[in-house]
Amino acid sequence: MESKPLPKDAVLIVNAHSRSGQDHFAQARDKLEAAGIRLIAAHAVEDPEKMAATVAAAVARGAPMVIVGGGDGSMSGTVDELVGKNCVFGVLPLGTANSFARTLGLPLDLDGAVQAIATGKRRRVDLGMVDRDYFVNAAALGLSPQIGQTVPHKLKRYLGRIGYLIWAVKCAVGFRAFRLTVDDGQTERRMWSTEVRILNGSYLGGVELSDHADVDTGEIVVQAVVGRSKPRLAWDWYAKFFKLRDRDAHTEEFHGRSFRIDTVPRQKIAIDGEVLAKTPVTVRIAPGAIEVAAPADH
Repeated sequence: MESKPLPKDAVLIVNAHSRSGQDHFAQARDKLEAAGIRLIAAHAVEDPEKMAATVAAAVARGAPMVIVGGGDGSMSGTVDELVGKNCVFGVLPLGTANSFARTLGLPLDLDGAVQAIATGKRRRVDLGMVDRDYFVNAAALGLSPQIGQTVPHKLKRYLGRIGYLIWAVKCAVGFRAFRLTVDDGQTERRMWSTEVRILNGSYLGGVELSDHADVDTGEIVVQAVVGRSKPRLAWDWYAKFFKLRDRDAHTEEFHGRSFRIDTVPRQKIAIDGEVLAKTPVTVRIAPGAIEVAAPADH
């Protein structure tokens, strides 16, 4: 049975505070209209805190599709407003890593992303949850939240992923491993870890970290970098970035619908790049929670 075609009427909402938002808002508006998308309204939001309210208002007014331009934090911070609503989520990847767009197979250039929205198809996808908070792609605890919480905005804006790498080296100096407990309700596993990734999609920070996580599996993947070695954590990122044969040598994965995660000491949790929670938490999958605009050939 074929799904309904993508809507041709939409509201465009761009995080103008994101790395490319200010530069690309006008281009996105013009390119979408040229591609046949009728924009009911278009908003360049200067304050990221107002993104969710702007999306909620568009959905409440009956927009058949809301197109959000920004990074993974913008997607994760607004997607709650579409859960359970008859509204398609359009993604314009204007951030640094654009992990959710990569997982969806969306082109990362503006022209390609616009064409996917204009000529693509509906795809129903899962969302991850940390307690009651929905997220589109990935959450992490360990070194990643420290980097995300403290990285200077200008470093991230002008150097992109290289800026993150430079700041990661600085943050790693004072970082310490933690004791991790992963409980699926039947079995409790305990280990030392330097980083834990909670994956709805396969990417984090623009790097493909898991061969098993995707947005339509009906499962959440918890991936732990095991042991107490910081060089091992660095090697894990290096091996996964370059897709080396032994890239999974230092990680352990857990697959399921729900897990209870605890640490000693407590760890902050970055949800799609924004530090929003702290252990202990329950993480789970929300199967088929929203519809997105996906490329027709993906």
